[in-house]
Amino acid sequence: MIKKIAIALVAIILMGCKNENKSSATETPKEIAKFSPDVEENAVIYEVNIRQYSPEGTFNAFTKDISQLKELGVKIIWVMPIFPISQTKRKATGGDDSKFASEMPKEEQHKYLGSYYAVSDFKKVNPEFGTIEDFRNLVKTAHDNGMYVILDWVPNHTGWDHTWIKQHPEYYTQNAKGEIIDPINPETGKSWGWSDVADLNYDNQGLRKEMAADMLHWIKNENIDGFRCDVASNVPLDFWQQTIPQLRKEKNIFMLAEAWEPELLKDGLFDMAYGWEAHHTMNKIAQGKETVKNWDAYIEKINKDYESNDILMNFVDNHDENSWNGTTKSRLGRAEEAITALSYVMPGMPLIYSGNEYGLDYSLKFFEKDSIPKSKGVAWELRAKLGKLKSENIALNGGKSKASYTRIKTDNENVLAFKREKNGKKVYYIANLSSESVNVKIDLNGNFTNYMAGKSMGINSNQVYSVLPWQYYILTN
Repeated sequence: MIKKIAIALVAIILMGCKNENKSSATETPKEIAKFSPDVEENAVIYEVNIRQYSPEGTFNAFTKDISQLKELGVKIIWVMPIFPISQTKRKATGGDDSKFASEMPKEEQHKYLGSYYAVSDFKKVNPEFGTIEDFRNLVKTAHDNGMYVILDWVPNHTGWDHTWIKQHPEYYTQNAKGEIIDPINPETGKSWGWSDVADLNYDNQGLRKEMAADMLHWIKNENIDGFRCDVASNVPLDFWQQTIPQLRKEKNIFMLAEAWEPELLKDGLFDMAYGWEAHHTMNKIAQGKETVKNWDAYIEKINKDYESNDILMNFVDNHDENSWNGTTKSRLGRAEEAITALSYVMPGMPLIYSGNEYGLDYSLKFFEKDSIPKSKGVAWELRAKLGKLKSENIALNGGKSKASYTRIKTDNENVLAFKREKNGKKVYYIANLSSESVNVKIDLNGNFTNYMAGKSMGINSNQVYSVLPWQYYILTN
């Protein structure tokens, strides 16, 4: 009898453990905190090109890698357009010799997938990438890993298959003959050459209402955390003034403008704009076309043009740069690592374009299937180390309460030296931004940690230091 009771007790205990484990295994992950300005201070943003991220080119293939992005300090994932692509006027090539898929040999037409930015339906997903359930899992996985997801939104135009073309032609810009036209460059009055898309007319109030409703759909029904808005400055400012507050009433969101105009950052509109001028300055310095003097002029200009709580995105690469203007290696050459490090330690938020973390050194096809490398190496280690410093050291805060930026004097015009500081924490960047070795005195004294090398390093303002071409140091106190 005693033996039977003992067996029964063991069975009960085991059953309890089994149920406990089952409960634990199915426990709902803690809901991600509401997006707040605190996230912006130390975030790295990651742009994912779903089509080219993997050989499969699917949501699911990217989703399984999301957790490892934490190693890179990523807190915001920007997903390039996920919507169905218009088949009418589907592009096969870009640039001056742009051609449609229909102009290519019939046996080849299937491989030309068109531009992500020629949207045929703002409420559906491209079946090339998977299902809406797959996308929902992507968002959930990101949230479970403490990351926010923003969608690449295309408010300036649609593809030629969009239902509005037939149902609401009044939503589009038309010429004197009443024909819908592709987008016009406001500076030249001529076409941009974006012949695969139709220009939207924001004088029409019906369009404004529908566009806002489509954006709200993704926030309310798919739980996304904001938008990267394509050519945001080509859309009237008052549309953003009307719409963004509506979106923010639904949820705390993050808004990125593909634009540089300071007015887009005012009064609670966009949270961040593109640091285009910084990008071009860094490219030109790497190419020997500009110097540190131009960098100093850039810093002076943004301090004048932008308010202290404005945020700019720092990038050495993105989908446009990679596909149309060359790789980081081709644009930056031997300066690539020093410039990449600069993009992390300067004021603002650094961007990783998918493939950068794996040392992507070729231009991805834009209208066809391609794939990034997926082997971790030097590039991953660099981004992980820089991302860790960005995430953990408040001296690199780059949001609305950013750390200060103070230029440090040197006696060599090719050496850039500055200090970032907040609440007593300091980070220093010292770099020879030239292709020649230099000797330099730096107006800095003290003992520091050479962060990238993990070693102590003393600096004396009276000492002359020899610095190799494109050599840089990140020092912490």
